[in-house]
Amino acid sequence: MATGISRVWAPLAAVLLALLLTACGDKEPEQRKAFIDFLQNTVMRSGEHLPALSEDQKQKLGNYVGDYAIIYGFSQQVNKAVDDGLKPVADQLTAIRVPQDYLTRRDALRQASGSLNVLSQQIQSAKSQADSSKAALKQPDDLKQVYDAVYNKVVTQPAGSLTPLLPALQSLSQDVLQAGDYLQQQGAAVTFNNNGVQFATRDQATQYNTIMSNLAAKAPALSQAQTTVQGGFQ
Repeated sequence: MATGISRVWAPLAAVLLALLLTACGDKEPEQRKAFIDFLQNTVMRSGEHLPALSEDQKQKLGNYVGDYAIIYGFSQQVNKAVDDGLKPVADQLTAIRVPQDYLTRRDALRQASGSLNVLSQQIQSAKSQADSSKAALKQPDDLKQVYDAVYNKVVTQPAGSLTPLLPALQSLSQDVLQAGDYLQQQGAAVTFNNNGVQFATRDQATQYNTIMSNLAAKAPALSQAQTTVQGGFQ
């Protein structure tokens, strides 16, 4: 008798399981639609600071939470590079207006620029990781088109800007520090007046002018850093 009942209920259990699987599968189009809407109407309008997902949003996006994590994680790295690296250095460099500032702001600039090389390596590593994760995604065509556009805005463009900018800003900072160190080494042989600088010998002035010439050639890095700090990647 028990065996007979098992045979009756076994097909019914299979039917229920199939219905359950079908119901679960039906959530994907809804999740995809919610993710596309989120990318277009939230992420693309969020500027450089992407929003973290709420628990309700995670439920609505389902498995696409992982897709968002790729771009969100990289965005966090970019924000760190800008806030902890670019901005402090750009602020110090911008504050240098007269020759004496090279001397007085030397220590603060040296401290601020110390992390630029590390941040440059971190951005490159984060970009490689994001690219690998994106390559492994299997997205429907309608989502892929939107996601690719977002990925370009959030990952590709910032990485393309920061990867060369961070070392360039580091090089500029080193030249500015060299100017400050040189002025400090001259001691009483250098005087500051009328927002200018005077040296005791022509050789001293020639060496200083050479440093200034090298520095001026790298100055565009500061302009680009200022633009990036204000929220623009070029």
